Amino acid sequence: MTSVQVEQHDKGPVEGAQGEGGEGYHRTLGARQIQMIAIGGAIGTGLFLGAGKAISKAGPSLILAYAIAGLVIFFIMRALGELLMYRPVAGSFSDYAREFLGPFWGYATGWTYWLFWVVTGITEVTAAAKYMTYWTHDGFPQWAYALIFTVLLYGANLISVKLFGELEFWFSMVKVTAIVGMILICAGILTVGFSDAADTATVANLWNDRGFFPHGIGETLMTLQIVMFAFLAVELVGVTAGESKDPEKTLPKAINTVPWRIAVFYVGALIMIMSVIPWSNFKAGESPFVLAFEKMGLGIGAAIVNFVVLTAALSSCNSGMYSTGRMLRDLALNGQGPKFFTRLTKNGTPLVGTTFSAALMLVGVWINYVAPGKAFDYVVSFATISGMWAWIMILVCQIRYRARADRGELPTSPFRAPGAPYSSWFALLFIGMVVVMMGLDKDARVSLYCAPLWGLVLGVSYLVLKRRNPEGAAFAKR
Repeated sequence: MTSVQVEQHDKGPVEGAQGEGGEGYHRTLGARQIQMIAIGGAIGTGLFLGAGKAISKAGPSLILAYAIAGLVIFFIMRALGELLMYRPVAGSFSDYAREFLGPFWGYATGWTYWLFWVVTGITEVTAAAKYMTYWTHDGFPQWAYALIFTVLLYGANLISVKLFGELEFWFSMVKVTAIVGMILICAGILTVGFSDAADTATVANLWNDRGFFPHGIGETLMTLQIVMFAFLAVELVGVTAGESKDPEKTLPKAINTVPWRIAVFYVGALIMIMSVIPWSNFKAGESPFVLAFEKMGLGIGAAIVNFVVLTAALSSCNSGMYSTGRMLRDLALNGQGPKFFTRLTKNGTPLVGTTFSAALMLVGVWINYVAPGKAFDYVVSFATISGMWAWIMILVCQIRYRARADRGELPTSPFRAPGAPYSSWFALLFIGMVVVMMGLDKDARVSLYCAPLWGLVLGVSYLVLKRRNPEGAAFAKR
């Protein structure tokens, strides 16, 4: 998973930002960087690490789970595209929630999306720490790696946005190249026949071992939260495209690439891996890509892939840490957060917000210390529920917008979501089913316990801010 927010030129504030301090960001990310970052955003820890546990639970049927979830993601992205083409908004999705649902929902969405990226940063640091144990095994504690990476990535955020964009471009290029390379190697093994896995490599591995649903449909449904976590942050395609100079062309192109990205990087990759290596070889806590190369007898390949997925995790955490500082500043500019988050350094970096977010990410170090074996499961479940909130808001807002547009109250978007509002309702029902499945999973259930507590915090803090500034723009209905 990866994210980035394009910094605006200092001639004016990001659209939607209000108040003093809106200036200071510089638009220095080009179309080449934005497009590759958008593609790389669909490839992250959920696939590289989380798929190991999902394969062990669902077997080959995981392919179907990713395909169906991918269709839902496409519906979400087209709903977002319709909103963005109606009124492009740079930043988060809280502005749409504020317009179509009310000021509290905009407030809750903005802060929940910020929390999502903080938790995601913890997730990625946890994954990176796990990847390091591939080389060191028990020689160095997992929590220490998490601490080192958090500190290093915080320091990396002092880099200029132009260099940041270039680094993220190459990080994404590495991820894409690794996936495509793995698919080609597996295809070569299946057709030509080489490596240690050639004797047992066959497409029949997808159904030979107890069928396509080896543990039943129920277990496949239980993996949906892992599947949906893998797709989190794909909505940031809309954020980067919405801040480009030509959103009318860039946005539809970026969103319409979602189906083939899912088909190649998820469905295609899993088909190839489980065709070459029987699904029963994979287990939780191990990257299926690293294990696949080991089983093929390509030891150096496994080490290379482990480095690639380590880079991918650090890249995603770096992007998340970068974005959280900007999100806090956007909230503060709209009167929905402390004013000191609006402060910028001389080079235009929101140091206060970034520092605050990085400090909270140190919670990941503590989690890795007290429960290294369960750390990834805990943070994945909480990141999933907080990330899906943004999707829910996108879908609900699109439904409300389409109804008003059809009545002629608002202009019609030139990029209408196909099948809407029915496709949006289907996506909402699917997300609801995922939440139910999370409630049945003892490891994922902890996130559902935390959600009401977070809702209470949001409700109380909103009332406090509203009482202090009852006439503020942040609390006025549009």
